[in-house]
Amino acid sequence: MISVVKRLSAMARAYAYNRDPRVAAANVISLLVASNQPFYPLYLFWLVSSDITAAWFTFLSTPFFVTVPAVARWNDAAGRALLPLAGIGNTMLSAWLFGTASAVEIFLVPCGVIALLVFRPRERVVGLALAALAFGIFLLLHDAYGQPLARYDAAQYAALARLNLVSASMLTAFVAILFSGILAQAERSADAARHEKTG
Repeated sequence: MISVVKRLSAMARAYAYNRDPRVAAANVISLLVASNQPFYPLYLFWLVSSDITAAWFTFLSTPFFVTVPAVARWNDAAGRALLPLAGIGNTMLSAWLFGTASAVEIFLVPCGVIALLVFRPRERVVGLALAALAFGIFLLLHDAYGQPLARYDAAQYAALARLNLVSASMLTAFVAILFSGILAQAERSADAARHEKTG
């Protein structure tokens, strides 16, 4: 069993690998989200309600997250753009499935943050456009989803909102830690280059 896990982990690392740290980060985030999606119905069952029918529809977005590294190999900008777009699409789907009372729209925050971080300064217009899309989706569609597929009482919606708030916060924190590591590596490389010049 341990050998199988190690083999799968090695395959995932190889699939996510890219020499460009921003592309590699987008790949890692996409696979993290995809690997966590199967657990969402379980969290819903344990913490909210035994009615998890709506949760199964969230798997419609899984292929988009899984294919981010493959798309990035073909075109790294397209791969990086696919990540926040898949997140925005999944958030819109979830808002329709569970209703805005579930606070699932909070996932638009990490979507916007990711969009701003995965693009280089010279590509900033793309990141800003995707972040603006995430913000615009909230402003334009918040009251336009209609009746949700899932129907929960007030206590269950409160539990679902807590689940989504914690999940979105953890994802945002993970993204921040990941890019903090990228910045630290860039600083170390710059320091080493300066030492070589002055040495």
